Amino acid sequence: MNEHRIDGWQVLDQARELAERGEEFALATVVWRQGPSSGQPGARAIITATGQVHGWIGGACAEPVVIREARQAILDREPRLLLLGTPEQFGGSVPAGMTVIPISCQSEGALQVYVEPVLTSLHLVIVGRSPMAHTLSELGAVLGWRTDLVASADFSAADVDPRAVVVVATQGHGDEEAVEQAVAAAPAYIGLVASKARGEAVLGYLADRGVSKELLDRVRVPVGLDLGHTSHREIAVAVLAELVQLRAAGALAPDRSVEPAAAAAPAQAIDPVCAMTVAADRTSRPYEHEGTTYYFCSAGCRSAFEKDPAAYLSKEARC
Repeated sequence: MNEHRIDGWQVLDQARELAERGEEFALATVVWRQGPSSGQPGARAIITATGQVHGWIGGACAEPVVIREARQAILDREPRLLLLGTPEQFGGSVPAGMTVIPISCQSEGALQVYVEPVLTSLHLVIVGRSPMAHTLSELGAVLGWRTDLVASADFSAADVDPRAVVVVATQGHGDEEAVEQAVAAAPAYIGLVASKARGEAVLGYLADRGVSKELLDRVRVPVGLDLGHTSHREIAVAVLAELVQLRAAGALAPDRSVEPAAAAAPAQAIDPVCAMTVAADRTSRPYEHEGTTYYFCSAGCRSAFEKDPAAYLSKEARC
């Protein structure tokens, strides 16, 4: 699960590389420790959306819990402050806003971990080679957006991801082919730079070719705020203004109904002895009992279960 043990500033270097590739992840940082926990204040780890870990924030007790919470933080797009331990360790006084997650670690340590999702910037894909397309690309880059300018002949659905914003600015040079490729990729937004009449002709042609109405209805045409009579380069300002407006309103989120499924997360299980979340693999001391495989956070928990499985399974059933 944890393929790369990197420490300190190396974690931040890895985070920069992931961000530059447009990959979303969470950065987990230990901000407080009660010994003898193996996590140290300032220790950091990156957790990807698929549950891969780069770095170190704690041992077998803490890591599965942090992975679970980090993946949820990426989905929720909200940071969280975790308090890992037992309520008794904190004297019953837990500040508001913290998420307390009881763990029954044999070391009796505790950790406070800040989990922050690191989300990608807007990915703007502009199809075309006109002065307007070049101007829009430059303006997008000024805003810090990840911007790709692709010639119509080179554009395909493979250039687009579900979070991308696609603006087809081919302006008569392969409009139909570019829009067909764009809708096939199901990005968060598709806009066509064209007059209303030209846009209707393009969409009508694609409908005749069998492209579904549901996909074609997602194409905005004309794209851009109505700024009146404008030059070709000024059209780029109108398009950018509309995208900024839509983003501020939260209208550029990916279409979850057509977004490709995320890679499967690592399997997890609950230790029947201490109720810890553990990895459901060979690293968690698997033990088969009456046809069911159980996993454990430590040798001590597995040994206790082996001696009297019924005691722990009856407790699990009551819960």
